[in-house]
Amino acid sequence: MGRFVFIVVAIILVILGGTVFYKFYFVFGQGVKAGELNYFVQKGYVFKTYEGKLIQTGYKGQAAGTIQSNEFQFSVTSERIAQQLMTSSGKTVELHYKEYLGALPWRGYSTFIVDSVISMTEINKQVIP
Repeated sequence: MGRFVFIVVAIILVILGGTVFYKFYFVFGQGVKAGELNYFVQKGYVFKTYEGKLIQTGYKGQAAGTIQSNEFQFSVTSERIAQQLMTSSGKTVELHYKEYLGALPWRGYSTFIVDSVISMTEINKQVIP
């Protein structure tokens, strides 16, 4: 009887561990997003995380006849990348990200985690006299 309980508990732990890994640590997808960096902040009560929002060019509507800008909300775990983005608000950036199925408190609020900055350029603004 003791061996049966041990096997059942071991199977449950393996399934639970596999589920947690798949939900929070398995990279579901990765890609590149480009747009204007709207804001980038560090926030949190217990876990200080870096969160940002990228405004992409173009418009799309959720329903017919509506217009909405494309926004990409993301988190950053690397201190080096965070320092790059802290001084880049209002610039056009290209970001490489990894997508997870679930968010962890110490990794950020978003399931999209930026792991590198591909390019960063100034936006050409015209001065109207």
